[in-house]
Amino acid sequence: MFKKLFSPTDMTIGPPWKSIVIFTIPMLIGNIAQQLYSTVDSIIVGNTEGLGVTGLSAIGSAMPILNMLLVLFIGISAGASIMVSQYFGAKRREDLSQTIGNCITITIISIVALILIMTPFIRPILVALKTPQSTIDWCYDYLFISLVGVAGMAFYNILSGIIRGLGDSFSALLYLLIATVINIILDLILVRKMEVGGVALATVIAQLISSALCLWKLSRMTDCFDFKLKYLRPRAKYVKTIIKLGLPSGLTQMIFSSAMLVVQRLTNSFGDMFVAANVIVMRVDGFAMMPNFSFGTALTTYAGQNVGAGKYDRIPKGAKHGTLMAVGCSALLTLVILLSGKQIMGLFSNDAPEVIDMSYNLMKILAVGYIAMAVTQSLSGIMRGAGDTVTPMWISLITTILVRIPIAYGISYFTRTSALPYGQKECIQISLLITWIMGAVLTSIFYARGKWKDKAIN
Repeated sequence: MFKKLFSPTDMTIGPPWKSIVIFTIPMLIGNIAQQLYSTVDSIIVGNTEGLGVTGLSAIGSAMPILNMLLVLFIGISAGASIMVSQYFGAKRREDLSQTIGNCITITIISIVALILIMTPFIRPILVALKTPQSTIDWCYDYLFISLVGVAGMAFYNILSGIIRGLGDSFSALLYLLIATVINIILDLILVRKMEVGGVALATVIAQLISSALCLWKLSRMTDCFDFKLKYLRPRAKYVKTIIKLGLPSGLTQMIFSSAMLVVQRLTNSFGDMFVAANVIVMRVDGFAMMPNFSFGTALTTYAGQNVGAGKYDRIPKGAKHGTLMAVGCSALLTLVILLSGKQIMGLFSNDAPEVIDMSYNLMKILAVGYIAMAVTQSLSGIMRGAGDTVTPMWISLITTILVRIPIAYGISYFTRTSALPYGQKECIQISLLITWIMGAVLTSIFYARGKWKDKAIN
């Protein structure tokens, strides 16, 4: 039984709901553990003497930029996961081996290029975003260390995506739990020596360890594919397909991250206290989103394997089961946030009650939106798994660029007064809630149209 949990899972047989649940539970735990990376960073910084609210503000200003820098690897991971799940479902061993080898090579090239190109521009970007002078040096330290150590983050996301594409979500969970414990221990040691930069270094080291464990796991999965040096040589067919499938997902994340940067400029104008409150909201938000992301990824693998096997009749039932379970989990979490949100947010600071109150009020605005996001992530997961990564990208483009940014700045502008020179702070969360609801509606419409069924890899 123990060996079975850490083996690839064939999701083309058996009850769809059972396959989805078995795959989702360890991945959900793993996603929660991964979210602990940034959450523990924030809790330790927020409760460390000499850092506190200002340290939290520094992390908050740095995160949108870091997310933007990682979009390339998110795209590679998305393309790899889809190809792996479809080739695994179709039992195409040679194609599977080539895909995995080419993904590793592309990742290495991308890491080197990103470090060389982006490192000189960190401080100019922070200045352009009007990062407060009180936090800009800490922001720079956090981003510089994270960028130089980006290999750990990149390889873990991509290699764990490959492992999940093979239907094994337990191994990725185990390695992530190990890395999370290491991260927490290093956080406590390094934050006192290096301040905000210390938590960045702790995360880099922990993720390097988790990526090494993932690589070791792949080297032992020879019953599914061949893990040999010859497959590291780039081949046009596989590189093009990875880019074709991954680019829309990468662009989707880039769109979201770009919007976050634009909105971050507005967020920074409200001052350190609001930026710190926004960090707390985003950390709690990360946990609230975990079921949605987990079911979305599970349904991507489920759809990919069944499309590869030609079992299209199983997909609608799996989509229904997965979406209902995601909505149920989100509804439960929304209730927990509304009832216990203030106590949860109190973990991030013990000397700034006004920041905690502000965080809780902002979080209440977003709470219902998690149910809408459950629908979006689940149905988008089905479309991506089938090979249609373009439709979710366009939906993200419309809701984020054409809806969220204008609404956020519009509310800010039209609510300006002498007492509120930058308008209502709640504009950030209100615009996000509207975006989530609109995204759920559009995703449901395009899923129902069924065009995604024609996008399978040949």
